[in-house]
Amino acid sequence: MAPRHVSETPATAMLRARGIDFSEHAYDYVEHGGTAESARQLGLEEHAVVKTLVMQDETGKPLIVLMHGDCKVSTKNLARQAARKTITPCEPAVAQRHTGFQVGGTSPFGVRKPMPVYVEATVLELPRLYINGGRRGYLVGIAPQVLIDLLKATAVNCALLE
Repeated sequence: MAPRHVSETPATAMLRARGIDFSEHAYDYVEHGGTAESARQLGLEEHAVVKTLVMQDETGKPLIVLMHGDCKVSTKNLARQAARKTITPCEPAVAQRHTGFQVGGTSPFGVRKPMPVYVEATVLELPRLYINGGRRGYLVGIAPQVLIDLLKATAVNCALLE
């Protein structure tokens, strides 16, 4: 099957503008399919597919958490490590307002407003990771170091196996 062309997104525009090397991976988006579906279609390990989760602290300030596709976030552990009282997931409409991306197509790159980014420490050990490129049905493959260099992500330990 020939690779499908995906038009530019704010995420890919940011990556290109900064000279970041990335690969593009389009797949057929399935509602509520999540990382298991994208990994299956693209022949990837779900552990290497990283979800971009928009959360908020007790004051309503948003933050992004980057987590392995096959894990959940311990919001208790994350709050402790991020020096917050509590952290909860944002409602989809609120997440979209903060990022400018439709839920299911949220990328940590090219977000509408800057916010702190936290990454599960073991994500940084992957040889390559696959993360949303700013549109449903579209991942980009990048080196994990990009999360530190470009997003100034803070490594945390808050993964729970699903």
